[in-house]
Amino acid sequence: MDIQSLFSLEGRIALVTGGSRGIGKMFVEGLLAAGCARVYISARKVEQMQATIDEFGADRVIGIPADLSQMDGMVSLANELKARESRLDILINNAGAAWGQPYLEFSEAGWHRTMDLNVKTPFFLTQKLHDLLVEGGKQGHPAKVIHVSSIDGQRINPWETYAYQASKAAVIQLTRRMAARLIHDNIVVTSIAPGAFPSEMNRAAKDAPDASASGIPAKRIGTAEDMAAAAIYLCSRAGDYVVGETLTVDGGVVNALLPNHFADPSGGGH
Repeated sequence: MDIQSLFSLEGRIALVTGGSRGIGKMFVEGLLAAGCARVYISARKVEQMQATIDEFGADRVIGIPADLSQMDGMVSLANELKARESRLDILINNAGAAWGQPYLEFSEAGWHRTMDLNVKTPFFLTQKLHDLLVEGGKQGHPAKVIHVSSIDGQRINPWETYAYQASKAAVIQLTRRMAARLIHDNIVVTSIAPGAFPSEMNRAAKDAPDASASGIPAKRIGTAEDMAAAAIYLCSRAGDYVVGETLTVDGGVVNALLPNHFADPSGGGH
């Protein structure tokens, strides 16, 4: 058994939405370290995207500005990628939004923005890239699609982020249903559910890591290596037989937090 080749992504072409910062950037770093030839990233903020490109090198990281909250943004991204590549081996649907507001004040605008970007976008962007993914699945390995869900789709948290928690639960079920369809085209769909990782969407972990760690059984927040390792596993030969599954990467919050530890400052999401 060749462990190195088992986890290698040598020569593969990937797209990570929202890949310029936070967990998306962790995915990019891991894919590059595992051997991806090129990793495309999309983001709304060109300056942040360029900073990530400068950090990792323009020869391997290519940025495509896109607002994926709108259908025309998804179509534009797909068309741009098709103009550059004949196949796509890996798609990580990481771009997402959160919205917190008291129950009696929760707005329709916040609901739509969160549900659209977190649920509609992964479905339709994958659909728009289907032909490229089919070609990726003809390269001697399945093409891989990873939806980024959240532990907040697996259990409730103390914050009034109603649409966010509902959307992430929907992503987990959507992963299963898309997996059942796309496996027939040699495309494997899975999901990663992050817990507390430092990012703009998890300010608690970013700004108060020690306080967050106190509510996590592993007694620490997640690192870039933790998230990169999960993506490498699912994207490589090592994860080829894992279909429709959600991999929870949270230090034990969902599955190992004892009932008397309900006070949970760790937060969730990505």
